[in-house]
Amino acid sequence: MVEKTEHGGFWPSLYDPFRSFGTRLADWLNPATEASSGKEAYDIAMELPGVALGDVELTVDNGVLTIRGEKKTQSEKTGDTWYFSERQYGAFRRSFRLPEDADGQAASARMEDGVLHISVPKKALEQPETARKIEISKG
Repeated sequence: MVEKTEHGGFWPSLYDPFRSFGTRLADWLNPATEASSGKEAYDIAMELPGVALGDVELTVDNGVLTIRGEKKTQSEKTGDTWYFSERQYGAFRRSFRLPEDADGQAASARMEDGVLHISVPKKALEQPETARKIEISKG
């Protein structure tokens, strides 16, 4: 969905750079994800190193696949001096609208080497009726 807002004057445009900051920050903190499509299924792979299997939840509702989880911090070491930490902790949530031919109810998932693999099988779409000529009877 694209949102278009009409602004007039100088002051509203001053805040434009901050409008989508929260969304960009959330995208930056979310786990890296790949999505692909094969003949039989749609596949999603999400990097979740250090996330326990019990801390991940997958749901499918109204054609939307949602992955929620949390990477919890390890026990704090007191007295240590930290020079830097590049590890990320906290909750995340990603949602993906499934294509019309995806069978979300038959989706399956497995965790392997810190990567969550989700497979959503494709289902056959109903074929539209083909045009046919109808004979007109007399009488």
